[in-house]
Amino acid sequence: MSDENNFKTISGSICAPRGFKAAAVFCDIKKLGTGKGSEKGQKRDLALIVSDVPAAVAGMFTTNQVCAAPVKISAPRAAKDFARIIVVNSGNANTCTGRQGLRDAEMTVRKTAEAVAALYERRKNSNRATVIERRYGRITDDDVLVCSTGRIGVPMPMKNIERGIRECAPLLARSTTNARQVAEAIMTTDTRRKEIAVEFKIDNRAVRIGGICKGAGMIEPGMTRSGARHATMLAFITSDAAIESNALKRALEAAAAQSFNRISVDGDMSTNDSVIMLANGLAGNPRIKNRNSRLEIFRRALAFVTLELAKMIVRDAEGATRFITLHVHGARSAREAEAAARAIANSTLVKTSWCGGDPNWGRILCALGYSTAKVGESIVDVGYSRAGEHEIAFAFQRGRPTNVALNTLAKITSAPQFDLHVDLHAGAQDFVMYASDLTEDYVALNKGDLSDPSTLGG
Repeated sequence: MSDENNFKTISGSICAPRGFKAAAVFCDIKKLGTGKGSEKGQKRDLALIVSDVPAAVAGMFTTNQVCAAPVKISAPRAAKDFARIIVVNSGNANTCTGRQGLRDAEMTVRKTAEAVAALYERRKNSNRATVIERRYGRITDDDVLVCSTGRIGVPMPMKNIERGIRECAPLLARSTTNARQVAEAIMTTDTRRKEIAVEFKIDNRAVRIGGICKGAGMIEPGMTRSGARHATMLAFITSDAAIESNALKRALEAAAAQSFNRISVDGDMSTNDSVIMLANGLAGNPRIKNRNSRLEIFRRALAFVTLELAKMIVRDAEGATRFITLHVHGARSAREAEAAARAIANSTLVKTSWCGGDPNWGRILCALGYSTAKVGESIVDVGYSRAGEHEIAFAFQRGRPTNVALNTLAKITSAPQFDLHVDLHAGAQDFVMYASDLTEDYVALNKGDLSDPSTLGG
């Protein structure tokens, strides 16, 4: 499979690029039998992603003012030039855990650095060591970024975490199986793994980008490079491209703006949202710098990967039955186009009508009216089309309902995927978002149960 840019999709996700190893284990971080997701049983819940050599690093983090201890630790490290290791756990968010939470995140980093350094020392000194392993260099705490996802306000079970790190490090390997196990380990309410990898050419050298992500609820990311803006979205991306750190940061920021920051499941920005990327240069391509043709090729490939991952999140949204691509056209400014799109995508009334397959354009107009965009009721158009098709059936045009039959519209909006088109006719700015419906299953999953205390609280 490939797209018009000749990105060939390949297997292996985060282990597809050269020089990346991964592993995951179960260490009972959440504790079996407590809360949502426990029906998954002994699902792996701690994972490591490691580059054999120092890698350029980039990161995007939640801008929620209440952010997790791992975000506070990792955001400054992602602002540096290089890193090598990501350690991530599911089952506990390490959020609202005070100074102890910060100490636990720092301890997780330290134990990870020690375990991986010891592993690479053994490999370096063995008779079977590869050239890359012999040149790996010293690993320090600064090489490690940490992420967490799960329940808020619960202390980290550090004995389990430390045991998991010790058990995980020796399992590090470059394999499709290990990559899939890591994609599983980061899941919480997700129902399936989310992973992708692509291969493309830069100056005749094969370059790879691989990624995994998790997310199904508490989804409306609004991430920046600096950290500290909406269950959590995590994404980890690897590449063997040789690229300058600053160029990588700019490329990831642009890709996230067109993908992860354009999805909405329930309008809630998580405390833990994080996207981290490592690029180790082992593809051997001429180094990618800012403002050259190589960077543009890389940016297109990265944008393809992040958008595919972002769409996987929306398709796996908690309880969702429909995937909607929302196009807003004709806004006065980019800011107003985005405001109009987010008002529609996050409207409970709109999202519940999508659940029923109801082409309820009145709710869409209502959401537009309370957005901060300039809206003229007498000139707005609202229409629907089958996913990816150009023929639009308009339900409302120029201030009045059209004569298109309700059944015609409902055939479109009752499909698992459809496109919604809104034209404000006020300017030339557009915005696209990807959203899900809101169903009874979403409520059942998130409401808590007084008869079961394990479902309540953070």
